Amino acid sequence: MAGLSDKEVALVKSSWEDLTKVFPEYSFYFFTQLVQIAPPVKELFPFLKGSSEVPKNNPQLEAQALKVFNLTFESAIGGAIADPKLKQLSSVHVQKGVVDSHFEVVKEALLKTVKEAAGAKWSEDLNIAWAKAYDVTAAAIKNGMKAI
Repeated sequence: MAGLSDKEVALVKSSWEDLTKVFPEYSFYFFTQLVQIAPPVKELFPFLKGSSEVPKNNPQLEAQALKVFNLTFESAIGGAIADPKLKQLSSVHVQKGVVDSHFEVVKEALLKTVKEAAGAKWSEDLNIAWAKAYDVTAAAIKNGMKAI
């Protein structure tokens, strides 16, 4: 997957600032979207297992959402996932039984969250930039999973 253009990097950076201003709210929104799109994904997250709804103000949920967004943001601005981090991420994904379709669910929830956070600043170009950044991140993790 080709890297992002300068314009796409700028779009991700500017929307990142909006997203992180009220990140606890958007982490809840992100996980609510995940569960709405694919309810069985709750079983992949210890803080969601057995729950009937997504818990608000949950530090584990916020930390997990921040990891997803941080990795995607770092990919957007040109930072590859460091090897030890990639091995650890890939290993956890294998242990949890993550499959390709899970990556698509996360992507859909991430893009919906970005759209929500961007508000009037949202555009199709912004959506494409975040989608590309996520695809880079997901491809790196999937490749790492194959090596395990």
